[in-house]
Amino acid sequence: MPEHYYSNIPQAPSDPVFFQATVRGKTLRLKSDAGVFSKHKVDKGSLLLAETVPVVSTDHILDLGCGYGVIGLALAREAEEGWVLLVDVNTRALDLARENARLNRISNVEVRESDGFSQIPEDFDLIVTNPPIRAGKKVYYPFVDGAYAHLKPGGLFAAVVQTKQGAKSFAKKIESVFGNVETLEKSGGYRILAGRK
Repeated sequence: MPEHYYSNIPQAPSDPVFFQATVRGKTLRLKSDAGVFSKHKVDKGSLLLAETVPVVSTDHILDLGCGYGVIGLALAREAEEGWVLLVDVNTRALDLARENARLNRISNVEVRESDGFSQIPEDFDLIVTNPPIRAGKKVYYPFVDGAYAHLKPGGLFAAVVQTKQGAKSFAKKIESVFGNVETLEKSGGYRILAGRK
């Protein structure tokens, strides 16, 4: 079976690259590597999600499936009086997220290994995810149930999904759990779907 970016310990030989990305009007210097999602540049879906979600300066935010950290780090700069937890199952991605936090001098973050919500006791104002669609619904549908359980009242869950990769069925899943769903943004074949607790 081929290796995926949602593998716990990537076997692909390390081959680091550095690049810059502008997110929410600010530049991030990023280190990426083999065995993580979208190695060479920030993918369009992650960028759209990071640009779209509303952030308050005091928010406690969860970036679920953070990869090398671009969404969580961009939001941490906005939530300057708050805190962002970045979690992933991929240990190489977590090491990169920690390094990228240091590279950009972003200190109001924690990076933690967690398979879904298994290592997350906290509650949040905002939970964001670019879910591992290719891992299948059995992997990423529980993200919705977990998000509802870990949001504060009034909190927002937002996910990016390609329209052609099941956005409609994912929207129904969000609505079934939250009792509501909205499309915050759509662009380039991607939708930002959200539910509010």
